[in-house]
Amino acid sequence: MNDEFLILNIREYLKQGQDGEDLLRQSFSAFSCRKNIDVEKFLQEQSVDFTKKNQSVTYIVLSPEEGRIVGYFTLTIKPISVNGEKFSNTVKRKLSRVSEQDMDNGNYQLSAYLIAQLGKNFHNGLNEKITGQQLLGLAVEKIKELQYMAGGMVVFLETQNEEKLLHFYERQNGFKRFDTREVKHSAEEPRCLIQLLKVL
Repeated sequence: MNDEFLILNIREYLKQGQDGEDLLRQSFSAFSCRKNIDVEKFLQEQSVDFTKKNQSVTYIVLSPEEGRIVGYFTLTIKPISVNGEKFSNTVKRKLSRVSEQDMDNGNYQLSAYLIAQLGKNFHNGLNEKITGQQLLGLAVEKIKELQYMAGGMVVFLETQNEEKLLHFYERQNGFKRFDTREVKHSAEEPRCLIQLLKVL
């Protein structure tokens, strides 16, 4: 239990039926993340449906004193392929415990916890009530709870190829790059996302 913030699985609202869903959507409409519109749009337009379909689960982070959403994160499980050459022997040994190695290319094939979304709410300065470090820490803490119940030891995420973001994940939080992924939204130019992982 975190004393500074209240972390709620949005299923707690959805199990109340339409009233709970309406309350969620109303709360999400005030969420603002102009630095990353994808984060804002996911919460407002997709998080509820993804949770209902068991594609992922979104957790909202509330400030206890006001009950306002200061941020959120979304978790799911995805398969990944990891080139072991980029990692130390210690990490490779750990990866080998939870993966199958492709004998053709030496890559480790495994399922891992994905932090699919991570975002602070910039509406009316609510972003100042939580740091990025705290929000990421809450997501990892939740994954450790899942790890305790179901096993697994690898968490990964994807981020834009920006020095500030990479410094945050790599230098400050111990994530390591393992691959890239190209994404394209309809009319937009393709973007390259950097994939990073951490062994818990």
